[in-house]
Amino acid sequence: MPDPTRSAPRRPPDPDPKPDDASLIARSLREPEAFAALFRRHAPLIMRYVVRRLGPGPSDDIVAETFLVAFRRRAAYDTARPDARPWLYGIATNLVRRHRRDEVRQLRALARTGADPVTESFAEAADSRLSAHAARRPLAAALAGLPAAQRDVLLLVSWEGLTYDEVGRALSIAPGTVRSRMNRARGRLRGALGGIDPTAAAEEQADG
Repeated sequence: MPDPTRSAPRRPPDPDPKPDDASLIARSLREPEAFAALFRRHAPLIMRYVVRRLGPGPSDDIVAETFLVAFRRRAAYDTARPDARPWLYGIATNLVRRHRRDEVRQLRALARTGADPVTESFAEAADSRLSAHAARRPLAAALAGLPAAQRDVLLLVSWEGLTYDEVGRALSIAPGTVRSRMNRARGRLRGALGGIDPTAAAEEQADG
């Protein structure tokens, strides 16, 4: 019979949870090298986003500059926001704006040839009435024709899965403005694809 006077063995303490982005940024104010963890955590996502928009050419430089700007501005980061992705996407989007002509040129080339993965994530969402390959050219043409502000919102919602609130924080605009720009951009895509809306699922998630 077990001795009731003997205490049960103690469980080892749970390991510390991985620090959130805000904690890393706050720590980096005291220990600048801690910012490297934020880079390792999010650089692949930012790289994917920039490559999709501009191709591989300028992407390395833009990603590097994104994190350099973030490092320099880290003291102003709102540490009440545990997820720094909207902040980083906002910086990257501002840097992409310097390359608008390159982005539109790439989309127009895709509209002519269909031989580029830029619109793959949209095309995969098109339903059975339209093949993925057939979707790429009209999608690229529609994206190239969007005003830059609408294209920024559409891609952050549909590619990167940000909510309207997160896109608003990323671009320093109101969520209502995000919604308005998204609706206009979706209307253009529906027109280009004969009424099919490949952004519907992303729209529902962003609105939720």
